Amino acid sequence: MLPFIINHYAENLIEKDGIFFSKKTNEIFYPTDGNETCFNLEDNSFWFKHRNNCIISLVKKYARDHVFFDIGGGNGFVSKGLEENDIQTCLIEPGLQGCLNAKKRDLTNIVCSDLENAGFKRDSIFSAGLFDVIEHIENDIDFLCKINDYLQINGTVIITVPAYRFLWSKEDVDAGHFRRYTLRNLKNRLNKSGFKTVYSSYIFSFLILPVLFFRTLPSLFGIAKSGIEKNQKEHNVNNRDGFVNKMLTKLLMFETRLIEKKRKIPFGGSCLVVAKKILYDDTFQ
Repeated sequence: MLPFIINHYAENLIEKDGIFFSKKTNEIFYPTDGNETCFNLEDNSFWFKHRNNCIISLVKKYARDHVFFDIGGGNGFVSKGLEENDIQTCLIEPGLQGCLNAKKRDLTNIVCSDLENAGFKRDSIFSAGLFDVIEHIENDIDFLCKINDYLQINGTVIITVPAYRFLWSKEDVDAGHFRRYTLRNLKNRLNKSGFKTVYSSYIFSFLILPVLFFRTLPSLFGIAKSGIEKNQKEHNVNNRDGFVNKMLTKLLMFETRLIEKKRKIPFGGSCLVVAKKILYDDTFQ
């Protein structure tokens, strides 16, 4: 049993085989095989590892002393990385396959539900993450407002999303994305939802041209390829020669150091934002 979940945060959960389930679930706007596809990529992926490193550095700075709720956290790759850095984490994932994969990673705080149906209490959560989640939500502002309801005043939300509409490709369609973002329009959405942005940056600055030439343009001309083998080739650093791997490692370390120092990267393939819940009237100050 997980007393902090059952007794403090949520009311409607039933435990079965180490996973907590809600009695009701909402529709999931995510490909049915999406979690399994990611699960086959994550452990060997430079992309997932670098995103984790950036996330972990910000959680340590803004939310280290609280239970961190990884909302829509899929297979628990982020949660596992946080727990390995001594940050107590609770995975909230409505997809059963994602929860089963998270259990394979030996995570114990797993809730198979969304916040609403799990009976999470309003104003109860201090820190949460939405890592490549809100691009899957058609009405993202409404969703962010609901997240806001569950956070305490001054509670922290950390968000990653794919960047730039001009990088839209078949990969976005296959992944079930509704949009890509810029930092400006993401911060505007957060402001409308009762949040104040305290840090923002792009990451994956070196991926804009590769995504444009190897995903966006092939999609535009109808010659884009897809499939697990293609994804594994793109993500796995072991598929690259020594020089490319060395350069990639240096680029990743450089970005991570900038994020650790709360410096801003001016462009990149993803947006990374930290925001705080504020009183409604404060959004207009």
